[in-house]
Amino acid sequence: MNTLIDHATGALREPKASAGNRREFLKTASAGMTLAATSGTLATASASAQTATGTKAAANLPSGADNFYISRSVTMRPVRFKSQYQMAVAGNLFVPHNLDRGRKHAALVVGHPMGAVKEQSANLYATKMAEQGYVTLSLDLPFWGSSEGQPRNAVSPDLYAESFSAAVDFLSSQAVVDPQRIGAIGVCGSGSFVISAAKIDPRMRAIATVSMYDMGAANRHALRRSQTLEQRKQIIATAAQQRQAEFNGAPVQTTGGTVLELTADTHPIQREFFDFYRTPRGEFTPPGASPRTTTQPTLTSNVKFMNFYPFNDIETISPRPLLFVSGTEAHSREFSEDAYQKAAEPKELHWVTGAGHVDLYDRVTLIPWDKLTAFFGKHLVAASAG
Repeated sequence: MNTLIDHATGALREPKASAGNRREFLKTASAGMTLAATSGTLATASASAQTATGTKAAANLPSGADNFYISRSVTMRPVRFKSQYQMAVAGNLFVPHNLDRGRKHAALVVGHPMGAVKEQSANLYATKMAEQGYVTLSLDLPFWGSSEGQPRNAVSPDLYAESFSAAVDFLSSQAVVDPQRIGAIGVCGSGSFVISAAKIDPRMRAIATVSMYDMGAANRHALRRSQTLEQRKQIIATAAQQRQAEFNGAPVQTTGGTVLELTADTHPIQREFFDFYRTPRGEFTPPGASPRTTTQPTLTSNVKFMNFYPFNDIETISPRPLLFVSGTEAHSREFSEDAYQKAAEPKELHWVTGAGHVDLYDRVTLIPWDKLTAFFGKHLVAASAG
């Protein structure tokens, strides 16, 4: 991977703090904002910094990996706001230190990968874009992290998309934000959720996705359409059986997600996710959660993705612009290619040469910050003038 292109700009500075210290800082901030879902009151919870599979020396991290980056020029503040369905959404608001508070500024919503939380990739993107002068907001999708929703780790594509619109509600209410200049970034699964949201929320004036997964297609067909209809029906039947069992009192079961340990037979894609989610590179266990079930959706709800078609009518987002960013070696590249083909102009498909799917979660020397900055700079400014 040493041949990958460096897209970072000179304005992006690396901190000296260790990844472990940054992770603990984020856990502390998150713990203070944990919502007791049964009572609607704020509670403090302890956080576990342990993975289920041991540790990995920071020296072995991939080049440029910096998921827990903290900027000296940006202030982060935990926030909470309600969705249209009166569910509390947890987020982190990032504001540049040198922001002119006498003016209104462009803002961005950032969504995390499916099965992750805002402390994994979303905070990084929000921080880096705040360094470029944007007010940014990372969020926990409903049922994940510190956002409301029971059972934990449940799948609800509609509520996921709604959380992006709720984030726009929140940003639009901020005195320093121009409501006509709000954009959005979705990483991995959030790429499909933000597209779903943008189709019916024109307040999102420019949308970018990075390493996007179409969570509907991925569950219906698997990668490269490798799953048969009969296999899909078996998954649905198993979920229905488990649903009845849980109604009758059986414990909630989870499915999928990232493996807890590597074996000789572990698939290369699972190894790629393991390197991020199960090592100090990106491991983060929210307060009250177990490191053994992070990334794993509930079995009975995961079939909701079978009815999720985010690219249907994607062309109706036009004339608002779309940017799809993917690595040339990403196992997920088919989803960005599909979305680009179906979208209407203005649209752009940007390739990061040699990068894999997870590389664009946190490898700051590979993520094309210059491209993202130019895209939102051009289109959010144009939106305010239009």
